[in-house]
Amino acid sequence: MKRPKLVAVAGGSASGKTWLADRLAEVLNPPALRLALDDFYRDLSHLAPARRGRVNFDHPRAIDWSLLEEVLDELTRGRTVAAPGYDFATHCRRPDPRRLVPRSVVVVEGLWLLRRPTLRARFDLKVFLRCDAALRLERRLARDVRERGRSEESVRHQFETQVEPMHARFVESQAHRADVVLDAPVGEREVARLAARITAL
Repeated sequence: MKRPKLVAVAGGSASGKTWLADRLAEVLNPPALRLALDDFYRDLSHLAPARRGRVNFDHPRAIDWSLLEEVLDELTRGRTVAAPGYDFATHCRRPDPRRLVPRSVVVVEGLWLLRRPTLRARFDLKVFLRCDAALRLERRLARDVRERGRSEESVRHQFETQVEPMHARFVESQAHRADVVLDAPVGEREVARLAARITAL
């Protein structure tokens, strides 16, 4: 098969990256392979549970970047590869890795995909989602309380003390490195335009 095309969808926490990446993967023909940067958080099983909760997950150093690059390189070589999964309730890697089979397009979504030059250079199309803080907080509250077992108070505290400061420091500046910048919320029209652009790569 031809070398798979790699597409990055970057943006702030709860900006709509997952929805956009999922929709792109669905509408492309054949469907794309989906990867989430969240699955590459470093395993914290060696730390006591109380210590894990104090780690700043909104800082890029929380990610195992070399593992992500290794997985992407294997996929672009046309090789099946094992990729990690992450449990946000325990802050540990899941015991059973995912088996990823290469497809013609690989869509990766995550907070900081456009920061590192070595990683950025691997992508054939780079998309950045811009979303205001109020909407991101609203979405993060809904997600983290429902899916990650967090209290509303803890989510708000983390957003104010970690998420937003780290967004200003590490996320916003990526917009100028993107090929396409979209303002959230995005819809099917933007999905169709991006899908056409990916198909033409």
